Amino acid sequence: MTPFIVLLVLVVLTILMTVKVVPQQSAYILERLGKFYAVLQPGVNFIIPFFDRIAYKYTLKEAAVDIPEQICITRDNVQVRMDGVIFIQVIDPRKAAYGISDYTFAVIQLAQTTMRSEIGKLDLDKTFEERMTINRAVVESIDEAATGWGVKVLRYEIKNITPPQSVLIAMEKQMQAERERRAVILQSDGEKQAAINVAEGQKQKVVLESEGIRLRQINEAEGEASALKSVAEATAESIRLVAQAIREEGGAEAVQLKVAENYVEQFGKIAKAGNTLILPANLADMGSLIATALTVVKSSEQKH
Repeated sequence: MTPFIVLLVLVVLTILMTVKVVPQQSAYILERLGKFYAVLQPGVNFIIPFFDRIAYKYTLKEAAVDIPEQICITRDNVQVRMDGVIFIQVIDPRKAAYGISDYTFAVIQLAQTTMRSEIGKLDLDKTFEERMTINRAVVESIDEAATGWGVKVLRYEIKNITPPQSVLIAMEKQMQAERERRAVILQSDGEKQAAINVAEGQKQKVVLESEGIRLRQINEAEGEASALKSVAEATAESIRLVAQAIREEGGAEAVQLKVAENYVEQFGKIAKAGNTLILPANLADMGSLIATALTVVKSSEQKH
């Protein structure tokens, strides 16, 4: 039984060494007698025991590789600490196995050198604004070199940019001064707009007041003119009526009576007003006075 068990164990081991199961999104490099033979694809693969061996195993998934923090010097001679992360993927397992000894280490080193080179082209203020430019430059530089390594660089991202403490304090002061300057500008703009609004209001007020005064003067002038016109028309109408009455029968006698009454009434008022009364020399000849008044009335009628 012992030889049978030994034989069975040998058969099982041989089968296990013959069959290789490759997981999904993985690639195994098969060497036969120390020389590259094939790339085993995902699934079940058969090899020759003792002649074939799995030399390398690679995952074809996208991998994130941390770029260690390093010191970079900007164009204005400021030292900043920077780190990042790079995303790579093996697209040719054979080149990854035989094109370079350790593609991950090579990618990290090339990313660091490229990042130092790109930072050296920029001033400190620009390093915070040009992240996308730096990321793109690192990807292009590594991707060009990694073509012979069977590796594809998908993207690169800067994680942290840390200037010295003294620079951070200076930047904070600069930002504070900038905020204060903007606040002053906004306040002055507000005061300017307020002054403009007040001046515009005063201007409109003066215009409206002058317009009101002008309209009032026009209305008063039109009212006075209308009043004068009405008075003149009334006077003319009264004169016309008097003249018409005089021309009628008995009109002259009525005028004589009216003149005499007015004459006597006025002398009565003068007598009441004071102790001294001046009488005309021909007061006794009342008829002549009336005749004179009628002469004046007739003269006025002829003129009208």
